[in-house]
Amino acid sequence: MNTGENEQALRKILDMTRLISIILLGIHFYYYGYQVFRQIGLVSQFSDKILENIYKAGLFSFFHQSKLLALLFVFISLLGAKGRKDEKLKLKTALIFLIAGMLFYFASWFILQVQYNIKIVFLLYVVTTSLGLLFIITAGTLLTRIIRRSLNSRDIFNKENETFPQEERLLENEYSVNLPARYYLRDKIRKNWINIINPFRGILVCGSPGSGKSYFVIRHIITQHIAKGFSMFVYDFKFDDLTKIVYNTYLKYRHLYKVMPAFYVINFDDLTRTHRCNPLDPASMTDITDAAESARTILLGLNREWIKKQGDFFVESPINFLTAVIWYLRKFNDGEFCTLPHVIELMQLDYKILFTLLRSEKEIEVLINPFVSAFLNNASEQLEGQIASAKISMARLSSPQLYYVLSGNDFTLDINNPDAPKIVCMGNNPQKIQTYGAVLSLYISRLIKLANRKDKLKSSLIFDEFPTVYLNNIDSLIATARSNKVSTTLGIQDLSQLKKDYGREQADVIMNITGNIVSGQVTGDTAKQLSERFGKIMQERESLSINSSDTSISRSRQLEYAVPASKIASLSSGEFVGMTADNPDCKIDLKTFHCEVLNDHNALQQETNNYREIEPIRILDNAQVNRNYNLIREDIHELSESEMDRISESRDLRHLIIKKKN
Repeated sequence: MNTGENEQALRKILDMTRLISIILLGIHFYYYGYQVFRQIGLVSQFSDKILENIYKAGLFSFFHQSKLLALLFVFISLLGAKGRKDEKLKLKTALIFLIAGMLFYFASWFILQVQYNIKIVFLLYVVTTSLGLLFIITAGTLLTRIIRRSLNSRDIFNKENETFPQEERLLENEYSVNLPARYYLRDKIRKNWINIINPFRGILVCGSPGSGKSYFVIRHIITQHIAKGFSMFVYDFKFDDLTKIVYNTYLKYRHLYKVMPAFYVINFDDLTRTHRCNPLDPASMTDITDAAESARTILLGLNREWIKKQGDFFVESPINFLTAVIWYLRKFNDGEFCTLPHVIELMQLDYKILFTLLRSEKEIEVLINPFVSAFLNNASEQLEGQIASAKISMARLSSPQLYYVLSGNDFTLDINNPDAPKIVCMGNNPQKIQTYGAVLSLYISRLIKLANRKDKLKSSLIFDEFPTVYLNNIDSLIATARSNKVSTTLGIQDLSQLKKDYGREQADVIMNITGNIVSGQVTGDTAKQLSERFGKIMQERESLSINSSDTSISRSRQLEYAVPASKIASLSSGEFVGMTADNPDCKIDLKTFHCEVLNDHNALQQETNNYREIEPIRILDNAQVNRNYNLIREDIHELSESEMDRISESRDLRHLIIKKKN
């Protein structure tokens, strides 16, 4: 207890020990300078008797014994010394006083060895020894006033305090993705594993450019899933970076599949190395809702600003119009011309012919009635507002290269068909994002609908730079695909990027519904949201208080963020934070991680150097591509002429012909 009585008693004890040391040193001077004291008449029988008794006690068995004992009492007195602490005091100053004091205190013995006037020599000895003792006391006082304890001086960024135990076991199953890593715990580097044992709950890979998303995470998801027999779809934003990995991994592990999968590539830049596929394959479009979903995907992909305006009249009208055109071609002659290029060309027909053809299909009559009414009532501005936006947007896709790829049937999009599994890569071009992205969005939308079904093979859908494509209701895919063994991996750079392209609500849903998160360096709201998601850990805190007589240090334990937002914003390339999801049969207590993924760079470089190039699929020239383009246009021209003739010659259908009022 820090009471006044205790402080006073302590001060008296310290004063007494210091007095004892002075008395001992005085006795030392009196004993070894007895001849000098006798010459000046400072001796007596009483003092001699006391000195004799002290001598018998052994205090003077050797020269420095009494001095050492005096020094011991000085040190004892210094242990309880108090005084105002000063952060400006330096340890160097105290050490200089201490060394000088010890030197003067003990080396003064050499002065007594000088052959000179005994009184002067002894006086010099007393002064030097006393000065040495004063220096020692000064040094001790300074040492007690120097703040030697610096709060976390070796850990200014609180690195050790923010470390926490992580999963060090390798937890593997037939679906898992396991990444070897190492992490820092207190003062040691330990090995751990990032165990994504349930990829069907969704994998979100975040990270700014250069953080290592593809090199450290996505490539391992690709290789491990193919090695475990997954059918696969990969959206390769910077074609063919990921496609090469997929292709060579496929060549390495394809013999392990029960039914060997086929490998397909879609890209629009090199037509000799692309397969052809019709995303509007009539066999996969069972009702008009499929057409409506396809129309919404393609138009919102072409007009990304419409995503936030869904429900508006001038957004829904073009979607209804395109739905009608798609479903008309699906019903015409059992889908003979049901391809996106044919849809684009059919939309360009004159309104009188187009509306007449569309009215002949009963299922879409309700969709086109508003457009027909506007046309018949000369509401041209309204009609153009409803239709022109769709026609203009779709016209951007009118190119021989796109028509060639979109009008073929090399494969279907049911990648996880047990009888014909597939590994499909679709490549974009960063310089043509708006055009290619919309078409790829349609491909992906149709593929997801076919893949997310029961009794299919396990499949893995991987999207690099996911915000560059538009998928309607991607959240429902993540929520429902788990039971159908569909793993979804979304690669994004930042949550703000997702909000810009998908809207705030949809972006928040995607972020919150994903079970597994692996994040490299991100900043801003993304880092804050992730930090809150990873939760808090118990951390130690210290505070230093200085007053006139003492220094007090208080310690406390409190919950703080395990991975602060500032730390997420400063992650190095290859360093990731995140959280994994577990299974009922495989519980993981330590789900959160902050570690560096370990890649064998030399082995990966050697593997990359040995990669085989994707072989050309066909020999093709521009003449063939242009011939296909012209053939599609001729198909629509012939369709319109033959159907108009049929309608005009039919008594039951003749009333459908549009005759605009003057």
